[in-house]
Amino acid sequence: MPRKKRTWREKLMDSKGHPTVQEVSGELSRRWGSGKMVIPAPIEVDKIMRTVRKGKLITIDGIRKQLASNHGADFACPITTGIFAWIAAHAADEAEQEGKKRITPYWRTLKSNGELNAKYPGGIDNLKTRLESEGHTIVQRRNRFFVQDA
Repeated sequence: MPRKKRTWREKLMDSKGHPTVQEVSGELSRRWGSGKMVIPAPIEVDKIMRTVRKGKLITIDGIRKQLASNHGADFACPITTGIFAWIAAHAADEAEQEGKKRITPYWRTLKSNGELNAKYPGGIDNLKTRLESEGHTIVQRRNRFFVQDA
């Protein structure tokens, strides 16, 4: 019998043994730097995303800095932090679809360069609508979208 597909909220709550802090060396240190790296739990990323108030923004790099500080690490893993932000966004959308009013404001979390994340629920149109309603100006550069002055 096939396994039941997990919901986004179930994925958000599955820490898979994280957070973990480890020393980085070898190929990873050449890509991201050396020192202690934290691999967060998904719910930690969601918790930081939830703190961003209306009219404010955060980037994945901002989340990574907070995670590193919280764990006494030099930096947080950029790959897992981005994936967990994506999971948090979909978990929030799932909750909103079920009628919940207080959800993680995922549209306020931007890529590290201020770019809107097209992989978030509803894509660029949804993010633009939500951000513009909070007073942000969205600019297009070629086929990508950014928050002006972010």
